[in-house]
Amino acid sequence: MPFAVHVLGLAVFAQGTSEFMLSGLLSGIAGDLHVPLGAAGLLTSAFAVGMVVGAPLTALACRSWPRRGALLFFLGVFVAVHVVGALTPSYGVLLATRVVGALANAGFWAVALVTALALAGPHQRARATAVVVGGVTLACVVGVPAGAALGELWGWRSAFWAVALVSLPAAIALLVAVPGGTPDDVPTVSARSELRALARPRLLLTLLVMAFVQGATFCTFSYLEPLVTRVTGLGAGWVPVVLALFGVGSFAGVTLAGRLADARPAAVVGIGMTALAAGWAALALTAASPVAAPVLVLLQGALAFGTGTTLITRVFQLAPDAPTMAGSFATAAFNVGAAAGPWLGGMALGAGLGFRAPVWVSALLMCAALAAAGLPALSSRAAPAARSGAGAPTE
Repeated sequence: MPFAVHVLGLAVFAQGTSEFMLSGLLSGIAGDLHVPLGAAGLLTSAFAVGMVVGAPLTALACRSWPRRGALLFFLGVFVAVHVVGALTPSYGVLLATRVVGALANAGFWAVALVTALALAGPHQRARATAVVVGGVTLACVVGVPAGAALGELWGWRSAFWAVALVSLPAAIALLVAVPGGTPDDVPTVSARSELRALARPRLLLTLLVMAFVQGATFCTFSYLEPLVTRVTGLGAGWVPVVLALFGVGSFAGVTLAGRLADARPAAVVGIGMTALAAGWAALALTAASPVAAPVLVLLQGALAFGTGTTLITRVFQLAPDAPTMAGSFATAAFNVGAAAGPWLGGMALGAGLGFRAPVWVSALLMCAALAAAGLPALSSRAAPAARSGAGAPTE
């Protein structure tokens, strides 16, 4: 695997840390800026919305740029807004930096994915995707707990400074490792042609499946703390351990999928999605067990990110003539799920359905994903039947 692909994973690690670290900093931000806790929580929502909206828009705007230049630009903007966020005394300015940072992160993701696939070659596409997505899983395991620890020791602003500082070596490495712009580095098809390619039904269904899978993942992940403490019966000190187990499982799943999905992508997705649906149901049923629950969290992390990584690779396979926009739509689908899943889980909790309810919602979302994934197979079977029926005599 080219070194430049690992550099892209390092940059994604810094950006993924920023996306998720606010979960451990909200109280400090609310107190320092004198805003309600709910207003501090909107900083996370603003980032998610910025990712969804920004992915296609930034990819469309920069599709004619050389990829190294685009990557450095987006990473530079990302560093700059974190410096501003670390310095500002204004909640409004901080909220604006989260939106702009999300736009930069979305643009970086879209270009990073297509760059990694181009550098790795046609036979290592899934492994290259796994390295880039692996940056997010490492952020969950290392970056988010580290950000929370920094916030506890030196205040929430120190976590913003840390993200900016970690991004600087990634920027230098990108400058050295990623090849400079060449004529082949710029898409030769028009933006309209790329967008037309993204309207293919199988591609749209794959993006829908991605959103369902990520929605199921983040629905339960967002509410692991009350599940662990109030249903499993473990103390609050176990919450970081269980979260770390999910992160370790995610990293293992991404790594394993990267090695298997190049050869048998359909098997990885089919088995992974079926196992995810069964696994979320099993976790809901056995959540009271202090042994079964942590083990299932580990396994579900592996299955969720292994399956998600393979689906991203599938998006590029279905849109070979629209690589930049395909990457942006994959990023948007990922974040639609990341935003919708916690919202649906919160609705289930608000309805008084209990702390297992988000896990059952995850199981239902995976059933919807399996149903959506089965639509092409159903239609392909129906077409021959319709043709044979059309030629048959009627009574």
